[in-house]
Amino acid sequence: MPRLFGTDGIRGEANVDLRPSLAFGLGRAVVARLGRMGGLLVGQDTRRSGDMFVASIVAGATSMGADVHRLGVCPTPALAQLAADGPFAAGIMVSASHNPASDNGLKVLGGDGLKIDEPLEDELEALLLRYDELALPPPGGIGREVDARSRLADYVEHRLALAARSRCDLRLVLDCAHGSAGVTAPQVLAATGAQVDVRFNDPDGDNINLDCGATAPQAAASAVGETGADLGICLDGDGDRCVAIDERGQVVDGDQLIGILALDRLRRGLLRGGLVVVSVLSNGGLETSIRQAGGRVSRTPVGDKYIWEQMHVADAQLGGEKSGHVIIRDHASAGDGLVTALELLDVIARSGRPLSELAAEITLYPQQQRAVAVRHKELWEADPAFAEAVATAQAEIDGHGRVLVRPSGTEAALRIMVEGEDESLVSAVADRLAALAGERLN
Repeated sequence: MPRLFGTDGIRGEANVDLRPSLAFGLGRAVVARLGRMGGLLVGQDTRRSGDMFVASIVAGATSMGADVHRLGVCPTPALAQLAADGPFAAGIMVSASHNPASDNGLKVLGGDGLKIDEPLEDELEALLLRYDELALPPPGGIGREVDARSRLADYVEHRLALAARSRCDLRLVLDCAHGSAGVTAPQVLAATGAQVDVRFNDPDGDNINLDCGATAPQAAASAVGETGADLGICLDGDGDRCVAIDERGQVVDGDQLIGILALDRLRRGLLRGGLVVVSVLSNGGLETSIRQAGGRVSRTPVGDKYIWEQMHVADAQLGGEKSGHVIIRDHASAGDGLVTALELLDVIARSGRPLSELAAEITLYPQQQRAVAVRHKELWEADPAFAEAVATAQAEIDGHGRVLVRPSGTEAALRIMVEGEDESLVSAVADRLAALAGERLN
């Protein structure tokens, strides 16, 4: 049986392969393993299926004797901070982040607000599969559901304090992706003094991430051009990613944002150890820019939890992913698109330089990524024809780039990344490998 937990919790199509019974079982398993003292803190994004999964978690956890504190619609980083600050045994976020509205997911956080490690995921998975064997308390020991929506104000208060340190008079377009960051981001960004033009903040349960947000920033880019704004900020469905738009309407991705923040800190002598932690997907141009500025880069497998672990071990302050998932350890223990935006506004205001000029210091190499829907994503190395094609492709660009193939941790797909100096060659190699993967692995 495939492992339930991927790189970012349990995900699937709502009511199809991710069902309420699984959320019920997870609620029971989390209480059985992490305890009921302090209860669980549960949040959700704006998907139609969110209420259904939260209700299932509540039923499962309360049946085990734990109180469940419902935070309601909130960004994932808010749940992480509040879980760490409160008396909770654990937190569960119901969200599929940047995925379409038809998907949903279950992310488990420990009482420290951090994503749990793989051994603990395996324990929960084992308990989840036999949850009906778990001992139940008597009627007087059943837990209760608690309205915890007022706790979100504590997260907002913390981010408002950061906003007060990032004062600016910029005009910005804010794309909330019809997601959960829409309940916090407009207020916090306006507190910087910026004029905030809020877009895509009318969630209806089905429009989250739809042609908007960090994964589809073109609409915000058009808005920046039409309004003459200084920049755009695009968040994703659960608010843990940020992608920016410069004043010319050009997208500034996560790698460039990490680079801008890293170079600013290196110039001011504020990047401890000169270290930035990124995943294997981050562009080689980012690494070159940081090294030329006197810093250094450490790479991890794909997944923000691996980046956080490396940051913790190496005592690094800054890390993140090309997707816009940036961790700024001074202010948060998880990626928070709002914190990234505040830090970016601070750099622009202090430097007096437009975003396009700051981004131009991070020269990215041509890079192409393909996500190929396949039935056998884990077996790509076992297929001789495809494995040979990957080896041939690597040899073709050897010394001038790299090829990275990996199974998706959140979808039934194989992800292919090709990077190099020759843009036409990079694109041709990526297309060739994607086509072959579709033929051989289905």
